Amino acid sequence: MGTLLGLPGNWGLVLVAGMLAYFSPDSMHVGIQLPTMLTLLTMAIAGEVVEFVAGAAGVNQLGGSRQGTVLAVVGSIVGAIAGMFVGVPVPIVGSLIAAVVFGGLGAFGGAVAGERWAGKEWDVSIRIGWGALWGKLLGTLLKTICGTAMMVLLLYAVWT
Repeated sequence: MGTLLGLPGNWGLVLVAGMLAYFSPDSMHVGIQLPTMLTLLTMAIAGEVVEFVAGAAGVNQLGGSRQGTVLAVVGSIVGAIAGMFVGVPVPIVGSLIAAVVFGGLGAFGGAVAGERWAGKEWDVSIRIGWGALWGKLLGTLLKTICGTAMMVLLLYAVWT
């Protein structure tokens, strides 16, 4: 859920696994060993890379500028944080959905602003903004899939 909110949820899973492995008494027989930790670490890194590449590709593939890419990233962070508060009236699910949607809208707005700053016309800037929005949403989805696989691996390691 942290990943959907734009938080470092996958890294939180790595931290929890490390704490379980280090602080669990031997009598508990927690099955988190070095290979499991390395796999979780690799998956967390892969999630970050996939999210970044998908988000940047949404702008760059359509001919976006550096300003558009940077402002799309900043806009997605600001949008996700704003979305958490906008979605509060609907418990849990409202904040998650609003954070994802507003993160995409923030990427859109940031990319459009960056492209206008770079001197591009409105129609080109808006097209690149749509690419940023869809890239952000795809990146979030792929990173969430990585996080879900990490959670399954962690639960399997703890309970076996």
